[in-house]
Amino acid sequence: MTSQLVRLAERFTQHSIPQYDQRMSKIKNNLQADIIESMKNGDKVRTGTLRMLLAAVIVEETSGSKHDINEEQFLKLVAREAKKRHESAQIYTDAGRQELADNELAEAKVLEEFLPAQLDDAELRDVINQAIAAVEADTGAAPTMKQMGAVMKQAQQLVAGRADGKRVSTAVRELLQ
Repeated sequence: MTSQLVRLAERFTQHSIPQYDQRMSKIKNNLQADIIESMKNGDKVRTGTLRMLLAAVIVEETSGSKHDINEEQFLKLVAREAKKRHESAQIYTDAGRQELADNELAEAKVLEEFLPAQLDDAELRDVINQAIAAVEADTGAAPTMKQMGAVMKQAQQLVAGRADGKRVSTAVRELLQ
């Protein structure tokens, strides 16, 4: 009888204490910890958003050939999810569903906490000028619109998730013309 109680107590204590899987990536462990903290604080929007983000990370990991995502891929994933929330909020606002738009914007705000600070227009121009100078050094001539792809590639590497691709593209077009 006592051995059964001991086994039952061991089983209960093993499941009641959150054990982080050693095989889980650091990103997923951090997300799990954030989810637990937001649950304790009673923040339902944050909890739901973080759960969605964890699910997106798991889907991203299982869809590729690699089974772990690095920080750069994580930032791209978060930026993509935040962009989806902003687009959905705009659609809801256009349809007159402000309460749903507010919910989407609240989720986007939670997601944006994981993103690095965005570049302002002056900083973006400086980064693009660096990219143009790098392409000019490689080709030996000032880049034209024909080399926009090369400039964009350099600029995206320098920007590294701190600006939306559309903003970068627009600024590159302005500076190349």
